[in-house]
Amino acid sequence: MGQKVNPIGLRLGINKDWKSRWYVDPRDYAKTLHEDLALRKRMYQLPEAKNADISEIEIIRHPQKVTIVIHTAKPGVLIGQKGANIERIGLELQKYASKKINIKIKEVKKVETNSQIVAQSVCRQLEGRGSFRRTMKMAVTTAMKCGAQGCKVRMSGRLGGADMSRTEEYKEGRVPLHTLRADIDYGFYEANTTYGKIGVKVWICKSDNAMMGDKKEDAGLMPGRPRRDHGDRPERGGDRGSRPAFNRGPREARS
Repeated sequence: MGQKVNPIGLRLGINKDWKSRWYVDPRDYAKTLHEDLALRKRMYQLPEAKNADISEIEIIRHPQKVTIVIHTAKPGVLIGQKGANIERIGLELQKYASKKINIKIKEVKKVETNSQIVAQSVCRQLEGRGSFRRTMKMAVTTAMKCGAQGCKVRMSGRLGGADMSRTEEYKEGRVPLHTLRADIDYGFYEANTTYGKIGVKVWICKSDNAMMGDKKEDAGLMPGRPRRDHGDRPERGGDRGSRPAFNRGPREARS
C-alpha cells in the first residue's frame, strides 16, 4: 500500500497536516473545495511564480477573509520591487475568491531536502538538455549531504530522446514508505522537453520517527496527574518468596 499511494496523504493526522484548513456548511463543501483548487492552479500559472520555487500553498479560511500562505525558496522574486509583484498576485487571486484575500510569504530554509523544490530543479535541468542520469544522481547526493536519511528520484518518459518511453530510478539511503511514523516528503513535477513531457517524482526521508506534535519550540514536560500518597505501604518488588503463604482452606488440604 505504501508503494502505491501519495506518502503525504497516507500520513495526514500522523505527522503531516492538511494544506487546506477550514470548516463550512456541508452544502457549500464542493464549492469551497473547487475554489481552493482554482486558487492554487492560478497561483502556479502566474508569471511572477515561474522562477520563485514554490513548494506548497496553504489556504486557511476565516469568517471574513482567506489567508494564503505561500512557501517559497525565493521570497524576493515573489514579492518584487517594493512589493509590486505581491500586489498583482493579490489582485489576480481575488478574482477567484469569494472573500477578501490575505497573502503571506514563508521562506523555505532547507531547499536541498524539500522534495517539491528538488523536483522543480531537476525538471529545469532536463528542459536545459541536461543528462537525466547525472541530474538524478546530483539531486540525491545533495539531499543526502544536507542531512536526509534517504532520497529516491524516479523519472518517466522519453528519457534521452528515446523512441520508447521508460522509467528510471536512483536511490540512496532509507525511504521506508510503509512506516507511517517516518517523515517522508514527496514532490512531483513535469518537464516539458522537445521530446515530450517527463514526469519527475521525489521522495525524501527526513526522520524515522516523527509525530504530529514533535516541535522543538514546544518541547517540555507534559503536565501529569499528581501521584497519590500511599502512606507507609512498602514498595513493590523485593523477595516475593519471603511473603507469608495464605491459608486457602480445605481445597489445599485435598491436594
